[in-house]
Amino acid sequence: MSSLIEQAALRLAQIRQAGIDIPDVVEPAAFEPARVAQANALLADSAVRAAAPAALPTATGNFASAPLPALPRHDDHRPAALGSAVSKVVELDLDLLAAARFVLPNAPRSHLADQYRVIKRPLIANATAKGAAAIEHGNLIMLTSALPGEGKSFTAINLAMSIAAELDHTVMLVDADVARPSVLRKLGLDEAPGLLDLLEGKAEMADVLLRTNIDKLTILPSGRPHPKATELLASDAMRNLLDAMAMRYADRIIIFDSPPLLLTTESRVLATHMGQIVVVVHAGKTLQADVQHALSTIESCPVRMMLLNKSRSDRIGAYGYGYGYGYGYGYGYGAAAGEVAEQAAAGVAGDSDGHAPAGTTHGQVNAAPAR
Repeated sequence: MSSLIEQAALRLAQIRQAGIDIPDVVEPAAFEPARVAQANALLADSAVRAAAPAALPTATGNFASAPLPALPRHDDHRPAALGSAVSKVVELDLDLLAAARFVLPNAPRSHLADQYRVIKRPLIANATAKGAAAIEHGNLIMLTSALPGEGKSFTAINLAMSIAAELDHTVMLVDADVARPSVLRKLGLDEAPGLLDLLEGKAEMADVLLRTNIDKLTILPSGRPHPKATELLASDAMRNLLDAMAMRYADRIIIFDSPPLLLTTESRVLATHMGQIVVVVHAGKTLQADVQHALSTIESCPVRMMLLNKSRSDRIGAYGYGYGYGYGYGYGYGAAAGEVAEQAAAGVAGDSDGHAPAGTTHGQVNAAPAR
């Protein structure tokens, strides 16, 4: 018992040294084990508040049965899943992508890269409120087509790659073709959770977003297939997610590769949230009626751009890109590819009035393979 009292007296002296005010007279009988534990806790608290000496004599005997509590760690207040709060990094095989004719930000200048520079410029202007008028969710840009096989996914990836070369902007590529996702496959990546998992509440954004070795490019996969994909895309969760994505980063442009408009309903639902839509058309192949039908499903979008894929253009030389505005409906896409290219270069469509739809832009990309 005398050993316990001596150790308690030593601890009392240490507490006073730490600057804690306690009564001058304490009866020895008060130093019961419970009181010793209380003094021990006070000393630990004083080490934090009053910077008590770090090295203190180690107690022995019964006194050691009440150890000092551990000091708080810097990460004690972090979320339990903090380790997953860092997005996964994936490595793109840039040589294979270049061989597949994808436009890489640091690649030498090329004819195809120049075409995408022209295509992206009005889209970026609208996304950053530098266009003719401010557009709500202008940085949400959907790539689609009337039918499969027109090159929308190839175009979406290349457009994202081209924007990643910008000095003042970053880009997120979202595979929103939830019925037939292809972005990861085209980029040589394995399937991964993504958009649908987010909407189901089974993942957080940081868990599914993929950072790439292209500095300003991130990818959001489509996620695991879901029987109610259309309902998920039409849900409040999707609307809230898109609002957050559009507003969180002022310099970020988000490209959505969506399903063909005439094949599923998912793209029509997604279109209601978009600020800009690019409809990729296989020049010389897609029928005029199909293009008109596709456009009629996205009339609510303020900006619609027509992009001619795999078109020929002998008249306008090396660049092969036409751009213009107009009014009305009607397209000459059933004509020969050369005729369509000339019409696009002139900024008009091939109907009897020579007009394009209001708010619609015509463009063409030569030699971009349909994917």
